Amino acid sequence: MDEATLLAALSDDLDLAFEGLVRARQDRLYSIALRILGDPTEAEDAAQDAFIRAYRALGGWDAERIAALRLDAWLATIVVNVARTRARRRATTGGRASLTFLDELDHPSGTSAETPHGRLDRRQAIEAWANRLLALPERYRAPIVLRHVDGLGYDEIAIALERPEGTVKAQVHRGLALLRAALDAESRSDPSPSGTHPAAHLQEVLR
Repeated sequence: MDEATLLAALSDDLDLAFEGLVRARQDRLYSIALRILGDPTEAEDAAQDAFIRAYRALGGWDAERIAALRLDAWLATIVVNVARTRARRRATTGGRASLTFLDELDHPSGTSAETPHGRLDRRQAIEAWANRLLALPERYRAPIVLRHVDGLGYDEIAIALERPEGTVKAQVHRGLALLRAALDAESRSDPSPSGTHPAAHLQEVLR
């Protein structure tokens, strides 16, 4: 369901429409949280928390303000902030990401004709890129996730992260450069990693 349709429904009747919003955007919010946290259980909790916060906020707004909302960027702001808080809390307690993206690994997006070997290759590719992405500093990871996994525009990412658009562009560029450097380093020790651009791999195997 597109953003305009969701906003129209939410501004007309929040309680009636909110379940539709959750159905339409729950996978997206979970995906963002998962790429930041690296843990499926924590990502599910973060997505649920984000929806609760969104509902509470919308409940205090009038219909005109809801209708004018940039919904996807706003939801991204909420889930990124929730995920960051959880990541910081985990860092202080000594926890770490599982690096195993269970849903994507258990339900690969390849065709029905894909061979078991092909599914294994895809699983390994997802795990490898998950590790590279989670190894990035958060200031680069979040913009890359929102740009190359979630597909937001730079203006929307700037809203979501509350950073200038130029800063967001620079951070995406720097983050991709770091991913490329990590891939090159791996390639020198093991020629198996593919040499194509990091952004293309992120879009292909992490969605």
